[in-house]
Amino acid sequence: MDFSADSSYLQVSTGSYKRQVYEVPSGKQLVDQAVIDRITWATWTSVLGDEVIGIWSRHAEKADVNCACVSHSGINLVTGDDFGMVKLFDFPCPEKFVRTCFCMITTRSTVDIRILSCFARRHMMEIISSLNL
Repeated sequence: MDFSADSSYLQVSTGSYKRQVYEVPSGKQLVDQAVIDRITWATWTSVLGDEVIGIWSRHAEKADVNCACVSHSGINLVTGDDFGMVKLFDFPCPEKFVRTCFCMITTRSTVDIRILSCFARRHMMEIISSLNL
């Protein structure tokens, strides 16, 4: 669940893999894609939407990518999947099947990852956020 930067909208990803946007506080669902495209989000944790099409590999099933989180700077996106992989992308990631930095993370279900560092060709990024993998 994410709020827009001005707290006027809320976006959620449903169990049926649909991205839905609602007006706050009325709760009215927003369906005008042109309006949705103009919204600036304060956070991004959705695995759905045009902004994150590139996180899906050619052979991915809908349930393969479980979580996503955009860095505080808004330029990087980290995802977690069913295969125990944590992947780093540029954000937004609108192109299909983009190249990424892969990091294998082994955790127990009780471990809470606070800092994740990935080294890519020209970047290093630290994401300070809780990912429950």
